[in-house]
Amino acid sequence: MSIRRLSLIAVLAAGFTSQLCKAQEITVAAAADLQFAMQDVAARFQKETGKTVKLIYGSSGNFFQQIQNGAPFDIFFSANLDYPKKLESAGLIVPGSYYQYAKGKIVIWVPNESELDLSSGLQVLMNPSIKKIAVANPQHAPYGQAAVAAMQKENIYDKVKDKLVIGENISQTASFVVSGSADVGIVALSLALSPNMKDRGRYAEIPIAEYPPIEQACVILSSSKNKQMAKQFLSFIKTAEVADTLKTYGFDVQSSQR
Repeated sequence: MSIRRLSLIAVLAAGFTSQLCKAQEITVAAAADLQFAMQDVAARFQKETGKTVKLIYGSSGNFFQQIQNGAPFDIFFSANLDYPKKLESAGLIVPGSYYQYAKGKIVIWVPNESELDLSSGLQVLMNPSIKKIAVANPQHAPYGQAAVAAMQKENIYDKVKDKLVIGENISQTASFVVSGSADVGIVALSLALSPNMKDRGRYAEIPIAEYPPIEQACVILSSSKNKQMAKQFLSFIKTAEVADTLKTYGFDVQSSQR
């Protein structure tokens, strides 16, 4: 067999292998509150199927804009319902793929060494010793919108707004408090319960009556190059096993699914 023919076979084999690998992988755009929960879910999926889920985290609003501009994601997990519904209305999702997977919660979080007493809830933010309060950007992060709504509900927002340190997403917001760049933060319960934070600080849940429900939904995007695997992953998300994982991270699952 000629060297030229062997080279051609090698090129064709490499191309086939590349296509096969692509068929075994999807890219998921996930709201930052899912950072640790989704890592667990994706790892279990890969163990059971041998297929890879590439995870990218960020704020739901930024992902929404990126998807409208053609970003190459297969599935979008949003921290609210609005963005997935808008994508559905615009014909940018696979019909029937819209799925409400969880409800999130917000908490006040401080490092272990903090002397702040969280028993007073959000009113603790009025403590004069607090110089910086970390929240997610309410312009495009649902958890930031919930934080602002809760502070407004307790009539303290206008009194503390000059102390706010704005994170690009809820994960960055949490990192501000963990690193000491902020004295206290309003973060996702799912992050407070994560391996990165659970032993490094204390938290108090903010009553859910004080902010609009953080109902979260996912969709398969019509631009997906691997809809079959995306549907397989979505089916996996709907299992009791995944529901239990999400509950471990503080999500309310049972009342959010439809």
